[in-house]
Amino acid sequence: MAESMRALVYDRAKDPWDSSKGLRVEEVPRVTLDERSDYHDRNRVLIKPRYVGFCGSDRGIWFRKAFKDMICGSLDNETKALRHAKDQRVIGHELFGEVVAVGSEARRSFGLEVGDLVSAESHIFCGVCHQCRSGDHYVCADDLIIGISYDGAFADYVKLPAKVIWRNNMDRMRPEVAAVQEPFGNAVHACTKVNLRGKRVAIVGCGTIGLFAVAIARAMGATYIVGVEPVKHHAEMARKLGADVVLEPGAGAEDYAHDPGLCAEVRRLTDGVGVDVALEMSGMNSSVNNAIHLVRRGGDVILFGLKSGDAIIESFDRVIVDGINMHSVIGRRIWETWHITRHLLEARDPNIHDLVWEVILNGGEGPIVPFDEFSPERFEEAISSYPKVVLKF
Repeated sequence: MAESMRALVYDRAKDPWDSSKGLRVEEVPRVTLDERSDYHDRNRVLIKPRYVGFCGSDRGIWFRKAFKDMICGSLDNETKALRHAKDQRVIGHELFGEVVAVGSEARRSFGLEVGDLVSAESHIFCGVCHQCRSGDHYVCADDLIIGISYDGAFADYVKLPAKVIWRNNMDRMRPEVAAVQEPFGNAVHACTKVNLRGKRVAIVGCGTIGLFAVAIARAMGATYIVGVEPVKHHAEMARKLGADVVLEPGAGAEDYAHDPGLCAEVRRLTDGVGVDVALEMSGMNSSVNNAIHLVRRGGDVILFGLKSGDAIIESFDRVIVDGINMHSVIGRRIWETWHITRHLLEARDPNIHDLVWEVILNGGEGPIVPFDEFSPERFEEAISSYPKVVLKF
């Protein structure tokens, strides 16, 4: 058996964070299961990835805009534990692959077998903190994130705890779609934070997760969907996925401010009331204020978009006086969100599965990139051209 494997990594020794971009294909030590040398391997499985999605988080790593502290801090911790330098983090967490080895407890406790076709929850929860013991595993106090603080799936093999593995029914799902259940689940969590049935909904930011949210909101019974998106290609995809109208946001008086023209148009489209629910999916400060100003009195704002640093909330008194409900969303509720995700993708009425394949993944033309043909230049062009890119192994 080979002692090394190919992996797509961030290497802090070769690529200092503040003066580089991209990822490297490197030969790294091959991961194996060995219960005699590491008792934790009893509860782990070894997976050979087939398709792995490239996430917005991975984009943040590629362009060095996010996760520096989590990556470097976790590498420091592993360096201390291993007693030798650990400078490479294998990236990637949106996994579809085949189980090729199973620890003894993983088989006994979780029923996993060699040959199972699986995906993974990207949050490796501890199971013992206050949140986990309360059933809120998705906000575990001591979690590790696959591909960020734990070696990920852009590799020939990945070793993961059995407790985060999700078996797929491949009679009902394409493997390329199975690989994007994790980010699709983000949108499911956002769209199930409040009841959307019979509601008028605005989705502010139609990037990958926002596009998923358009299709999910329609399936959840939203009666009218307004997309807000400046990129024309994404706006067109939002229409195909079920948005009734897609509006282009303009600038406010300041870079953080809402767009009065956008808000006036949404009021016009909703009988002067505003939408019942606004999902903020971009994290831009102006988008947050747009979401707050688009929603009606007593409405709900779902905050999913993420940007580091401070933000300015305009007319904060309006949030209180108008009784606006603010909800933050992170990750997926484990495993509730995954069950809803499965039902939405395996159903064919509405046919979200085929919409994801045909619209977001463009029927495989362009967004599916063979790992054997990886080059930084071509891959950066792909992630700049498509809302979702999937590496094929």
